[in-house]
Amino acid sequence: MTEEPYRWLEAIQNRREYIQDHLKGATPVFAVSRPEGILLVGVGQGQSKVFEIYDRHAFAALGHPVDIEKVRQSAIEAAHVEGFSRSSRDVTLRRLVGFSLSPTLKNSFEQIFSPPLIVEALFAELGETPGQDALVRLHFDGNHHYEVSGVLMAHSDRKVEGEAQSWLKQNLRPEHSLRQAALVVLTAWKAVTQQLSFSGLAVEAEGPALVEGRSVELALLDRRLPGPVHYRKLDFPNLPA
Repeated sequence: MTEEPYRWLEAIQNRREYIQDHLKGATPVFAVSRPEGILLVGVGQGQSKVFEIYDRHAFAALGHPVDIEKVRQSAIEAAHVEGFSRSSRDVTLRRLVGFSLSPTLKNSFEQIFSPPLIVEALFAELGETPGQDALVRLHFDGNHHYEVSGVLMAHSDRKVEGEAQSWLKQNLRPEHSLRQAALVVLTAWKAVTQQLSFSGLAVEAEGPALVEGRSVELALLDRRLPGPVHYRKLDFPNLPA
């Protein structure tokens, strides 16, 4: 009997390594708080990475497409139940992540006799001002943290994630246009996916050359839109400079 806790810990470690191995090669997603709203960026090859969740909420993720869809559906259901039970303004990431999504991922990770959810994700909540925006990083094991700097990235390697976020904070400016901000983020995306050093990395000027034939997925939780719904898709090639 005394061996059972050790066997469980060993199984959890094996499960962690299994998930991390499956996440290798998955490309990162980003969220950036800006004067006009929260910009979300993903780059893929046919599978969506950026999604609307509720009126002021969005979600971006990397991992297995089926598992991403499960998390998306869970988030949408939890948000709508909360909105129906209370009001749309009462739907907050603190409640969605803390009471619904984080426990779901934690339970999935620790149930060693069932398949885990292979997902790394971030969530965004639009505030009245950039200082009131909320960004949350949610890991496959249910752990999560709130990012107050206004810049957040989800990736499989936490060390690289930290380096990329530091570089982005240094290079993003409030006066940037949406296209300029997207180019900064895509430069970071290229550095991560090609394992380039962030030391001395310069922002590239051409988006198509950055993504090398992949599709850029951009969305904005737009602070300027009237009404309750603030999510809108952006067309990168047609963004003004």
